[in-house]
Amino acid sequence: MNTRRISTWAHTALAAVTVVHAAPALGARPSPAAKAAPAPSPAQAEAQAFLDLYDSVFKGLYTVTSNAEWAASTDVQQNHDGQRTAANQALAAFRGDKTVIARAQALQARKAELTPLQVRQLDKLLLAAASCPGTIPDVVNARIAAESRQATTQDAFTYCLAARGKDGACPAPLSANDLDDKLRTSKDVAERLKYWTASKEIGRPLKAGLQELQKLRNQVARQMGYSSFFALQVADYGMTVPEMMALLDGLVKDVEPLYKALHKWTARELAKRYGQPVPTGDIPAHWLTNRWSQNWVGLAPGVDLDPWFAGKTPEWIVQSAEDFYVSMGFPKLPKVFWDKSDLYPVPKGGARKKNSHASAWHLDLDTDVRSLMSVQPDSQWFSTSHHELGHIYYYISYTRPQVPLLLREGANRAFHEGIGELISIASTQLPYLVARGIAPKDAKVDADAWLLNEALEQTVAFLPWSAGVMSRFEHDLYERDLPADQWQARWWHYVQQYQRVAPPSPDRLTDPTACDACTKTHINDDPAQYYDYAIATVLKYQLHEHIAKHILKQDPHACNYHGNKEVGVFLRGLLQKGATEDWRKVLREATGEDLSTRAMVAYFAPLQDWLGRTLGEAPSPLRSR
Repeated sequence: MNTRRISTWAHTALAAVTVVHAAPALGARPSPAAKAAPAPSPAQAEAQAFLDLYDSVFKGLYTVTSNAEWAASTDVQQNHDGQRTAANQALAAFRGDKTVIARAQALQARKAELTPLQVRQLDKLLLAAASCPGTIPDVVNARIAAESRQATTQDAFTYCLAARGKDGACPAPLSANDLDDKLRTSKDVAERLKYWTASKEIGRPLKAGLQELQKLRNQVARQMGYSSFFALQVADYGMTVPEMMALLDGLVKDVEPLYKALHKWTARELAKRYGQPVPTGDIPAHWLTNRWSQNWVGLAPGVDLDPWFAGKTPEWIVQSAEDFYVSMGFPKLPKVFWDKSDLYPVPKGGARKKNSHASAWHLDLDTDVRSLMSVQPDSQWFSTSHHELGHIYYYISYTRPQVPLLLREGANRAFHEGIGELISIASTQLPYLVARGIAPKDAKVDADAWLLNEALEQTVAFLPWSAGVMSRFEHDLYERDLPADQWQARWWHYVQQYQRVAPPSPDRLTDPTACDACTKTHINDDPAQYYDYAIATVLKYQLHEHIAKHILKQDPHACNYHGNKEVGVFLRGLLQKGATEDWRKVLREATGEDLSTRAMVAYFAPLQDWLGRTLGEAPSPLRSR
């Protein structure tokens, strides 16, 4: 990649957009979306000319940047890091240019004269510009460079079980999958502690980088009038920080009775598994089967799905996920997906390193869609593959002339996650697994255990983590400028408050170089947005209930989307809108209600009763909003 060429291209692009201000508005070429509309007013034609030119430049820069990001994520090396930084800086220079911002603001001031679609595009454009304002280019470039360095540090890190040598080399390297597998299966508490501790070592080299990013991200956001970087990210929902935090607090409260019962059951189950006394309060973090205790996999009795995937290949896992969508009327994945995706683990001993976090990519906001995964033939990757293809089919669905480039994204960020999570639910429904020949036809599964497994692995254990720990910590990090010497204690304060999980030793709270918050990838490279997952968790049950009850006419706990074209029509109707309409309107039209925990609470009501009987307690009433 020629970084000088990128910089020159960005400079030329800025000059081109500036010309629009003086160009004759009525001579502008209308966008494809505008061709079928009545003759535009002078103000609409002027706005469209600006947006069309902006799009043409933005798409080229975005594509270059996405490809640089892809290369840096799939092959971690220093030259890719430099290319990623240069590309992001060029894109930021264009998006945050003072002339672009001024022109968009001038047009936005005349919003009454513009079409709703034009107003939404201008809103998106200005929100993106707020992340990289051209009034402080040095700060923007410093932030981009710091983010690139942080990503490289994170992706290049080698987990190590044994003590490193003087040169930092690891005699017993581990992959993220190795850590996760051991935490899911080991029954030796001492061994578990070693692996859990190894999983946290990545936080130490990331701490200084996050401290720098905290300052730079806030500087950028405050330049455009936001109280913090957190407030800037929340603005994408059309909400204030207090409104978002109140929403998240409400979600946690709604599942609190069920979470308390689930926590008590889990403490007993783990004590039995490890031959230890039952904890009277918080569960030790290294006892749980996930590095962050965000989901509690492999605990529900009789619901180990992995044997059903014995003998399957990673390729079969991904192909099965594609078949799920195709059966509902979606197209087959394009050739570019299979040619350019990075779907499987790097062979052991291989020199290449890649980001271990599963993700979906829309590299040109057009036809180039890819996924980055490390698929293995087990139940977790089966569900994850269905989830990631949910993002891919979202991209494919809204990539059409009626959806302008700037609105080719989810109705809100949570919608993208919600669709992926919706399909994760569908992929673990027993009727689907039986129909596809994955589960035996005579498979007998305890309905209570099945629901327990879903609560542990996908939902109830997850909400206090996503709406509580992650969102509260990042709120404090940016909105309150939390000093770095308080991060570790504040992190564990929220882990104990919301998850009722304790560090293996109190010394963990005062370790001066530790940064357990830094070990979570999103805090580094997808910052101040983790509440997306919490909202998506609620959203998916609203959509699932509607599909199960009103389209399939089946029990939401045992239904099968596969092969149902009506379900496909419903989903495409949601996905193809992209961000052309307000997310609240989209949700109301799809389900008949606003965002609510009602469907989720109803879904898990049988589990609340079962836990009450099992624990010998009267079940606490669940409430919803």
